[in-house]
Amino acid sequence: MHAPKPAAKAPGFSLVNQPYLLLSLTSLFWASNIIVGRYVVGQIPPVTLSLIRWGGAFLLVLPLAWPHLKQDGPVIRRHLGILLLLSITGITAFNTMAYWALEYTQALNGLLLQSSTPLFVALWSLILLGVRLTLAQALGVLVSMAGVVTILLRGDLAALAAIEFNRGDVIFVIAFAIFGFYTTLSVKSPPIHALSFLAFTFGCGGVFLIPFVAWEIAAGRVMVVNAESVLAAAYIVVFPATLAYFCYNRGIQLIGANRAAPFSHLIPVFGSIMAIGLLGEEARLFHLVGYALVFSGVIVAARAPAQRKA
Repeated sequence: MHAPKPAAKAPGFSLVNQPYLLLSLTSLFWASNIIVGRYVVGQIPPVTLSLIRWGGAFLLVLPLAWPHLKQDGPVIRRHLGILLLLSITGITAFNTMAYWALEYTQALNGLLLQSSTPLFVALWSLILLGVRLTLAQALGVLVSMAGVVTILLRGDLAALAAIEFNRGDVIFVIAFAIFGFYTTLSVKSPPIHALSFLAFTFGCGGVFLIPFVAWEIAAGRVMVVNAESVLAAAYIVVFPATLAYFCYNRGIQLIGANRAAPFSHLIPVFGSIMAIGLLGEEARLFHLVGYALVFSGVIVAARAPAQRKA
């Protein structure tokens, strides 16, 4: 089976036609999501945080999406099955499991395990679409992954032996496998407006979370309402949810899942830059080496494969 054709670009320069920029912004927003999600552990239970994230994102995009939802209604009904599957995997399951995992493990472990996302995307692309990684894409993924490890281990491979893995890490691996499935399957999403897609998946993903939130509350786990938790939740709604998913979905439409997946390796790059700029962490040689490896790998993996001559 041939790979799906990338979405057509409109003439002229437009932000929505710049896949590399869109996917880089996605990684920036998701880097902050891991930090904020870890920060509010103990204040906002994981399923509640996930419902706030997607319920808030749904309300945010609904006024803009409503005209498109009415126009796309017949197409949505014809492709209801795949849209529900994308909502459950990419919205309900993945994010909730990621927040749940952060209750048991450190953000460092999550960032390390997140570097496996391109591998899961490659596996699902082969299973679902029959699309194989090119040699350049495989090389780029490995190089950028080496950069991720260099940054997170601070240039000391011996530190890998000191990392303790627990059930939170197992939950993370399952979550990233699910997200790889969502990323791959999203190239088969029906031809509806981007805002229709966001509103539908955000809304359905949130609805599926309601029974689990009720169970969480019945178990005595409720949100601590204060300025910190409210601001953190508002930030997550706007940036890691609404804007990040718009950028990510559009980036996949433009260049495909296998070329888009390695951009997830920019997440620890942005995370470490934030630590240097906001927390006063000292810039070290291993940062520069890691950045160079990640950027080199991403550039190689994201390049369009050369077309064979007839």
